[in-house]
Amino acid sequence: MIRSLDLPGGTNVSRETLERLEAFAALVEKWTPKINLIAKSTIDDIWDRHIRDSAQIFQLAPQNFDHWADFGSGGGFPAIVVAALSLETKPDAQFTLIESDQRKSVFLRTAIRELGLNATVHAKRIDAVPNLSADVISARALAPLAQLIEFSHPHLREGGVCLFPKGQSADGEIRDAERYWRFEITKTPSITEKTAQILSINGLKRA
Repeated sequence: MIRSLDLPGGTNVSRETLERLEAFAALVEKWTPKINLIAKSTIDDIWDRHIRDSAQIFQLAPQNFDHWADFGSGGGFPAIVVAALSLETKPDAQFTLIESDQRKSVFLRTAIRELGLNATVHAKRIDAVPNLSADVISARALAPLAQLIEFSHPHLREGGVCLFPKGQSADGEIRDAERYWRFEITKTPSITEKTAQILSINGLKRA
């Protein structure tokens, strides 16, 4: 059975894209016992906890992006999901995944190859990667907001946006980040977790 993403705004996703996401979920389930891509307790709920949770981030991206970078890509959330969704609406967009763990990088490259995505993987630390000049930067469960902004600032093109999902600690992290940075921020409630939200950040400048 092909599941639905059931995203806000009546977003339509083709059967081909849903099948690609189902194939990705199967890959994650297959590899997780070996390299712990996601918490084993969430495997049975992978579609809502990980696939839909990542897809909602794609909805918040500007329509005219060409290059999306994802930091700490781990098990491919949101990077692989948004790259799969992009094939339908922006087939020429390029995705760059940064993951320093070598085993997870092998998994990401396998997923990219098997799903036919326009993406590359850098198996390096973020600070070892040359300027990416990305239109969009995402990171899921990687670091506090101030650190994410520090990571992103050298790699974000002027006018670009950062999309960071955050939980209950979001407001405190925002206050801490404002000690070091100036930025514009929009908060969007998560559709998969009541206490979570996605932070859309642009106009980054050091305080």
